[in-house]
Amino acid sequence: MLFAAGMGIGLMYFSVAEPMQHYSAPIFAEEDAITRAKNAQLYTFFHWGIHAWAIYGIVGLSLSYFTYRYKLPLSLRSCFYPLLKNRIQGVWGNVIDVFALCSTLFGITTTLGFGVVQINSGLVNMNIFPDTSFIYQVIIVGVLVATAILSAVTGVSKGIKILSSINIVAVIFLLLFVVLVGPTSHLLVSFTEGLGNYLSSFIELTFNTHSYKTDELPWFYDWTILYWAWWISWAPYVGLFIAKISQGRTIRDFVAAVLIIPTAFNFIWMTVFGNSAMWIDQAIADGALSSIAGNPDMLMFRFLEYLPLSGITSFLVILIIIIFFVTSADSGIVVMDSIATKNSTRSSKIQIALWGIILASISLVLLNAGGLEALQSMTLITALPFSVIMLLFIVSLVKALQIDHKYYERDFSATTDLWSSDSWQDKLKQIVTFKTKSAIDTFINTTVKSAFEEMQEVLSKYEITSKINTHQNPHRIEIEIQYDVVNNFIYGVRTESKNLPDYFVKEENLPETVSDELFFPLSYFGDTREGYNVHYFTKNELITDILKHYERFLRLTSEEKNAMFISSNIHHKKFKKVKRKLKKNI
Repeated sequence: MLFAAGMGIGLMYFSVAEPMQHYSAPIFAEEDAITRAKNAQLYTFFHWGIHAWAIYGIVGLSLSYFTYRYKLPLSLRSCFYPLLKNRIQGVWGNVIDVFALCSTLFGITTTLGFGVVQINSGLVNMNIFPDTSFIYQVIIVGVLVATAILSAVTGVSKGIKILSSINIVAVIFLLLFVVLVGPTSHLLVSFTEGLGNYLSSFIELTFNTHSYKTDELPWFYDWTILYWAWWISWAPYVGLFIAKISQGRTIRDFVAAVLIIPTAFNFIWMTVFGNSAMWIDQAIADGALSSIAGNPDMLMFRFLEYLPLSGITSFLVILIIIIFFVTSADSGIVVMDSIATKNSTRSSKIQIALWGIILASISLVLLNAGGLEALQSMTLITALPFSVIMLLFIVSLVKALQIDHKYYERDFSATTDLWSSDSWQDKLKQIVTFKTKSAIDTFINTTVKSAFEEMQEVLSKYEITSKINTHQNPHRIEIEIQYDVVNNFIYGVRTESKNLPDYFVKEENLPETVSDELFFPLSYFGDTREGYNVHYFTKNELITDILKHYERFLRLTSEEKNAMFISSNIHHKKFKKVKRKLKKNI
């Protein structure tokens, strides 16, 4: 399903056409034949490799993650949940879906356009149609889209899955046939060398904008830029399909499968057909294939004429393209209907059929208006706004993954380390009872203050001077042990609050709240470390917690290697004197 829906027609159309067009491009004419062949393979790998599938992967991963982790609908708007929250169900969500729908519509239309002209050329080559005029393209589109609509209304599991399985067998057979009857040894060694060339040039290819070779810019716009727009326009469509088959997989599994498996297959496919065509053009055809590089619709069929059983293989190619066409249109209709209905399962068969009619109509209008150039222009126009949406997908996904990581890495509260089973009922009461601001202030001015005063009294017995600070603030109190050289030890508690989410307040089986704001006593320290909620401490537990931090303070301060953290104005000789005193305290 991934190949049939994702790149099927493109692989058939460009497998011979793209390498031959790079090989015979006028801007590379000054290079020798071997260099041109290597570069043709390299650029083809670049356009059909990791970069293309990474675009699909971004959308597919975002959809999969927010659908299966956040339990949101399998919809593009769901990918914006960390940024928009519940607003994804409103206007903003509709805007996202509209751009995705337009991008998908014209992306599929472009692909179907390639399929139509190649099927037409193949039928002309086999003397079934007399020419490639528009009337025959209408017939092809009408028959195949009608078949796709019939497949779509039978259900994705019946239609697309059956057709995809048939086509994969045919594709593998055709691939193995070309390997066996073509230049086998040349294909094996050129694939290895081409893969190494691609890996070593990966960074350069990624960032090369040809700004210093302005004569190459038209080629760059017509190929690389157009391809990125094409992949982006297909991303909502293929991304939804990838997401549907990704439940239960890890992100690592997902990325490896989406980037590596299809990329490897594309490289093998493009090497077998493209390198065979270039080898035949040099060794057998005496430039005959290069001479018709400007007619890519016919290149595949002219290439097959140099191999045995060309009539059978040409018919097989047409059959494969037809099935890919039906599969792409079929799955495209299902995806567009899914986007338009917010992933509803109640869509009528008439509505599904209507999307097929729209797809066929736009394909024919654009083919009649300007052929493939018109289709490609529409792809570029619709891909631009969705590329911005994809960038926001990345921001949203990273933000969600950070929340996910923190959620599962969150340890038990530091306060629970001191809990004993003797007071578990009191602890439960405190946990399920949310306090008001005044209740927390009372806790600070009674339990916390009493603990600090008892601690101060015992410290004085060891001739350790301390004081209790309130800073004239009823929401805050701290105990401070003062030193001349090192920073003072401070353990404080202050009233803090945070807003509760709506679902928490409305949930009947969660602790009852008096408002949408949660108040709690938060500890803080003199060295600016992050504090924690101490609401569940008894007086003795709070004193024990102070002792833990005081012991840590003395231990760190007594180590000379920590001098730079202890005071900004410390002097070495005086520090040694203080250190001896601290060790004595320990």
